[in-house]
Amino acid sequence: MGTISGKVWHFGDNIDTDLIIAARYLNTSDPKELAKHVMEDADPEFVKKVKAGDIIVAGENFGCGSSREHAPIALKAAGVSAVVAKSFARIFYRNAFNTGLPIFELAETDTIKEGDNIAISMESGEVKNGATTYKFTPIPPFMQELLASGGLMNYAQKEMKK
Repeated sequence: MGTISGKVWHFGDNIDTDLIIAARYLNTSDPKELAKHVMEDADPEFVKKVKAGDIIVAGENFGCGSSREHAPIALKAAGVSAVVAKSFARIFYRNAFNTGLPIFELAETDTIKEGDNIAISMESGEVKNGATTYKFTPIPPFMQELLASGGLMNYAQKEMKK
C-alpha cells in the first residue's frame, strides 16, 4: 500500500461507534448510504467537509462501544483513507482490518492539528507532518496484504483462486 497522504480531521478521546455512525442509520448496510451520515453526531458538518483521501486523527479508545462493522465501512465509504489514534477499541481494530480501513496507533496525536497534511508509511512505521516525523510499530506484512486486498473477504476470495 505504500504511503497514505491526506488532510487531517481531528477528534478527541472515546469516539464510539455510535458517533461514527449512529444506530438510527443501521437499517442499511449500503456503504454509500452510511457514508452520508458518518461522524454526524460528532461533527454535523463533517460529511460536507471530508474529501476522498482525508485522514482522521483522534485520541484514546477510538471506535469503542458496540461491535458494528458499519463504523469502518462508513468511514471508508466517505473517503477516509486512514485513522490514526492513540489507541483503538479491540473490536473496532479488528473490524477495520476486516473491512480494509487502514488504522495506526500513534501516541503523539495531540501534536497533529486539524487541517495539517500528513503522510503515513506502513512499511517504515512513520507519520510525517511537515518537518516532524513520528514512529509507530509498522503494520505486519500479512495485515498489509489484508488492507491492500480491501479487507478479509476480498483477501480470502483472492487466496481461494490461487
